[in-house]
Amino acid sequence: AAAEAPLRWEPRCRQQLRHLQDGARIAARLPPRLEGHWVSTGCEVRPGPEFLTRSYLFYSNRLFKAHQFYYWDPSCREPSYSLVIKGKVRLRQASWITRGATEADYHLHKVGIVFHSQRAMREVAAWVNGTSGSGCSGFLPAGRSWAPGALYEVLSAKTERDCTAALGFAMHELSLVRVEKHYQALPRPGGRLVEELYLGDIHTEWGERLHYRPTGYQRPLQNAVHHVHPCPACGIIYRADEHHPPILPTRAELPMQLSGSWVSTHCEVRPAVLFLTRYFIFHGSNHTWEGYYYHYSDPLCKQPTFTIYASGHYTQGIPSSKVRGGTELAFKVTQARVTPMDQVTVMMLNSSEPGSCGLTNSWHAGMEQDITPTNGCLALGIKLPHTEYELFKTEHDARDRSLLFIGERPTDGSSPDRPEKRPTSYQAPLIQCAGASEEFSKYISLKYLGKQDASGNEALKPLPVAFLLFIALQFLRWD
Repeated sequence: AAAEAPLRWEPRCRQQLRHLQDGARIAARLPPRLEGHWVSTGCEVRPGPEFLTRSYLFYSNRLFKAHQFYYWDPSCREPSYSLVIKGKVRLRQASWITRGATEADYHLHKVGIVFHSQRAMREVAAWVNGTSGSGCSGFLPAGRSWAPGALYEVLSAKTERDCTAALGFAMHELSLVRVEKHYQALPRPGGRLVEELYLGDIHTEWGERLHYRPTGYQRPLQNAVHHVHPCPACGIIYRADEHHPPILPTRAELPMQLSGSWVSTHCEVRPAVLFLTRYFIFHGSNHTWEGYYYHYSDPLCKQPTFTIYASGHYTQGIPSSKVRGGTELAFKVTQARVTPMDQVTVMMLNSSEPGSCGLTNSWHAGMEQDITPTNGCLALGIKLPHTEYELFKTEHDARDRSLLFIGERPTDGSSPDRPEKRPTSYQAPLIQCAGASEEFSKYISLKYLGKQDASGNEALKPLPVAFLLFIALQFLRWD
């Protein structure tokens, strides 16, 4: 029967989730102000994998100049090539799909490429020359020697030449925009203003990225003036250009140390209108894990919809042969519980097919129910037992805090349930809030902490159309 279950919380983990649920003093203006210089705060990983840093400059007349610096390595110390992108962007209406975002149109005027080695030039020339695009077959003559600093045009609106497809390049990220302001907590009163620019996500399938219209976000850029301190990479990327790509500081590679508790650093957004925070506990002694996914209906994670608790075990990790710096693991989900947090979710679960999601017609807001006996919950796309093939990475940030990156979920909402579907990029990082030896000293009911989502280790698939319609109706009322 449905019952409230206590959760074990280490005080710092509880404090972090409270902070997120309180909105973390975040302000997001609609429409946002894009003017300014925005930079990556570290080496980014895109599906593929691709390793890059970004530096985007938006002018008050809607023109922009963007730099994308690509690298051979996951530390962004070995530049491959740089793109300089010029164009115009026009903000439109608030997104009716991704709440809190603004839709935009953009037009590219020019895209140029600068190679940083003969190898980079040879590989890119082979990609471009192999395309069937008009005027692209002779982009670079075979055997042409590398000219340091030379800029080659790969797109021109004037000549209607576009040879960017072979690079997997598109700027559809500019079609979904959100700017957040908050204050970084500091010893002195008031804190430091931080501005973050969230741009649309990149599709996890290479063949889809050229025409995919984002509904989620990438790792945010930060304002070059108003950014988190310390940020060793920010100044380096700010001063760089296509001829002088940023070389980021050396960082020690960390061994994979999963044991302990990890929690979201901010309200996260998934494609297809999912807002969530996550909390994981890894028990290294017996390779078991627990995950709490708190789902919300708003981009500040203040309006909970449902929580999922999942648990199981995981395999010993091995270094990834595809994504340098990553570790491959397999996760088995064997148990799960669901707590609906609003009446929309209660109605959906109570109207689900008998025997497909817990006890029939027995769901109540704030009351947890075990869905293991029904092999999951069809209405929420959860199937038990379930195995996922994952990619993990641990890092230290500039303040020496431990971060955990879990593989990015497939954009189409499916599950990485086969080795060939293993992620090649990462979700937003989790921060360690308790070590392996620390005790969980508090008991807090699920209903006071919100809800959860299908993150790095779980069997969540796209939400049913009926549920999305419920959500859409709520959006209409709230807006």
